[in-house]
Amino acid sequence: MRAQTGSWYPLVSRLVQHPTRFRGLLAALLLTSACGGGEEASSIPIFAALGEPLPSLDEAQLAAFERGRDLAERRFDTSDGLGPEFNTTFCAGCHEKPVVGGGAGHYRNFTLVGQQLLDDTTFPRGKNGVQRQFSLSAGRDPSDTVADISASRNPIPFFGAGLLLEIPDEEILQYEDPEDADGDGISGRAHFVDGFVGRFGRKAQTRSIELFIRGPLFNHMGISTIPLSEASRAALPMKHGGDGSFTLKQSVLPDEPLPDNDGTPDPELSEAELFDLVSFSMTLAAPTPGPATDQTERGRALFDQMRCSSCHVPALNGPRGPIPAYSDLLLHDMGPELADQFSMGEASRTEFRTQPLWGVIAVAPYLHDGRAGSLDEAIRWHGGEAQASAAAYLQLTNDEQDDVLAFLASLGGADQASAGLLPPEAPIEQPGSYGGPVKPLEPTELARFSRGRALFDRDVSFSEGLGPTFNGDSCRGCHFLPTIGGAGPSGVDAMRQGEVGLDGVFVEPPSGTGLPRHASFEDPDRPEPDPGVNVFEPRQTPAVFGLGLIEQIPRSTLEALADPDDANGDGIAGRPHVLADGRLGRFGWKADVPNVREFVRDALSNELGLTVPEEAGLTFGRLGDGDPVPDPEINQEAIDDLEAYLSLLGPPPRRRSDSALEDQGEALFEAVGCDSCHIPVLETASGGEVPLYSDLLLHDVAAAGAVGIAQGAATMREFRTPPLWGLGETTPYMHDGRASSLEEAINAHAGEASDSRAAASALSAAEREALLAFLQSL
Repeated sequence: MRAQTGSWYPLVSRLVQHPTRFRGLLAALLLTSACGGGEEASSIPIFAALGEPLPSLDEAQLAAFERGRDLAERRFDTSDGLGPEFNTTFCAGCHEKPVVGGGAGHYRNFTLVGQQLLDDTTFPRGKNGVQRQFSLSAGRDPSDTVADISASRNPIPFFGAGLLLEIPDEEILQYEDPEDADGDGISGRAHFVDGFVGRFGRKAQTRSIELFIRGPLFNHMGISTIPLSEASRAALPMKHGGDGSFTLKQSVLPDEPLPDNDGTPDPELSEAELFDLVSFSMTLAAPTPGPATDQTERGRALFDQMRCSSCHVPALNGPRGPIPAYSDLLLHDMGPELADQFSMGEASRTEFRTQPLWGVIAVAPYLHDGRAGSLDEAIRWHGGEAQASAAAYLQLTNDEQDDVLAFLASLGGADQASAGLLPPEAPIEQPGSYGGPVKPLEPTELARFSRGRALFDRDVSFSEGLGPTFNGDSCRGCHFLPTIGGAGPSGVDAMRQGEVGLDGVFVEPPSGTGLPRHASFEDPDRPEPDPGVNVFEPRQTPAVFGLGLIEQIPRSTLEALADPDDANGDGIAGRPHVLADGRLGRFGWKADVPNVREFVRDALSNELGLTVPEEAGLTFGRLGDGDPVPDPEINQEAIDDLEAYLSLLGPPPRRRSDSALEDQGEALFEAVGCDSCHIPVLETASGGEVPLYSDLLLHDVAAAGAVGIAQGAATMREFRTPPLWGLGETTPYMHDGRASSLEEAINAHAGEASDSRAAASALSAAEREALLAFLQSL
């Protein structure tokens, strides 16, 4: 049985001491003995690598799993019904670590908002208590002015969720001891939902995977659904209850579409698609346990000695045999320091469901709000009923603590865990491919590129200086499409703020134009705009491919392309963005960042909240932020490696599939005048070609009457011509992501681009097809 639940010797003494609490585990042990030990203890196989399906699925169930996984990775846009308010654009955005179906970093935390009532209960505000960050109409979804409490939540992994669904209520209930009758300080209790034991969510507030999916689809993406029909539920691969029955009350969500009034017919996700998504979530396998070693067995004994297994029960008995999730699925009081102001149903503010520990090593950060960046930190944060266990951990020697952590790592996923999302030992892509270097690298260059890529991917914890406000907890968190270093969907947009008066004049607020999306756990309140702010502008994440080549284009080349007064009368009046210190800007939507190193420093501070060291001649990045972590929070060597990685990261490869059609489209691209700003090729100082399709100048391309955010010398109507290389892989488009397709992006051009837009609109259907084929090939 070791492969499933390890050595049972440390548990025998606990069975003797607390026979009532652990009679379910005793039954599981007896079943194990009867089955002869090993994986034969489960009549149906349950283990696989993280993100893989249950081995027991038949052909039809496996097909539904694959379709559901594809849906989890599908990026929704306005044509699919995204919004009108949202936090993310795809399910895997919040369930990505280390693979689809897992957890996510701090940057995917979401905010609950509510109102404190007179009877000391809480009432959810907003969309079922969830504060959505983005609005398709206003940029930023406004905060509820009546809400007076808020809390952060970190996404929960789905590994083995269907196996937890199958565990009978009676099996969970036998571990209850709400009055602590045995005096061991542990008083877990079930959270009843519609008369059944809730088992999903941080407070076990949901008992159905279907509801657990429908709620987030609506609350975080604005995607409406209808309940599955009884016929669809009967066809699901997992049932509730050991007798194979399936019962479900739908009082948590209505039996009709969840309307969102966005113009897309409801339901926006079909019943067939919902069935596949539920099937995928239900049939993710349990994480395969690692092999037992002397160290993990010592750690297991200490885990039990510290009485961690009083709540993290090694196995619950289901119809397939013992399910070693290391949870009793009950609510426990975790103490005032972990309380988050929110009660949910019968769960109080201090009560949380015991989180399953299988696969735990691969799904950092930890605890309900992700405040713990490591398992060591998570244990130390335990309070309330777990205070004695945390105190016992602190009394261990360093070696003994390492043994406990090794045991936890052995519960599955250790071979898939990484510091970010890159798989362990991920190879460097070849030059000329997405994510690969610009050229074959010498050993020293390759080492720096590798270190820089690892830093770019690595998640940063609060204890390392993340925050106090931030947009991402890694560079990769926003730059990952189609691979690390790429663009990002609308759900990771940065936000800009400002005030535009009746006279149309832009006024920068006291705190600047940047407005982070999220706040750290130390202050779960949403960062609010400065007084008077009336304009919000999302900023779409650009790809960072080829930045080093762009930096090598001489300033004189860009200045020679400028025609700020339209002296040649062609309607194009591009101008360079000269910064206040005289340097030329060339990166960012407003061309307000001069070089790669400043780009790194700016992003580390503005997007991750990390302070940077002072460097002569450099002005971007914050030198201090007032949090408890000593400044600078990232050292110069790390910045050197990040700069080297971005400088050596190659441009996107062109992908051609129909050369004749694409060549026709390229000729049309020139004929309608798009190449007046999107100049196909510029040269480096050494004569190398840079096929970026941009002049890197500022142009007024805004619609008549449009207002936006000014930055530096760039007015609120001006934007840098974005490079078009990699265009086919970097949706959505425009500075605020308003365009879900290339055709929408062309139609959104105005101002200096009006003539080209009109000429493109006048093309025949066949010509437009050729033009789009050319753009896609870039």
